[in-house]
Amino acid sequence: MNKSELVEVAAKEAGITKAAADKALSAIIAAVVKTVTKGESVTLVGFGTFKSAKRAARTGKNPKTGATLKIPATTVPKFTAGTAFKASVAAKKSAAKKK
Repeated sequence: MNKSELVEVAAKEAGITKAAADKALSAIIAAVVKTVTKGESVTLVGFGTFKSAKRAARTGKNPKTGATLKIPATTVPKFTAGTAFKASVAAKKSAAKKK
């Protein structure tokens, strides 16, 4: 599902226009990005937590040439799924396996 499909579903579920749903989704995404960029986390109970994580410097290898190279330390965004979200996905998968 891409953003426009998500906007369409959200608009239908909330009973609002697609334009309003798009504006709301864009505002939520912007708020999450701004907060995580500042090093803070955003927790949506039952869904998950968005946060930033530090990735240590490491040594890598160019797969084409085999040359060793240093990969610098960096900060990356990270999402951890909440318990309810994980349970929903697991229940859906186990139901699909039983068919």
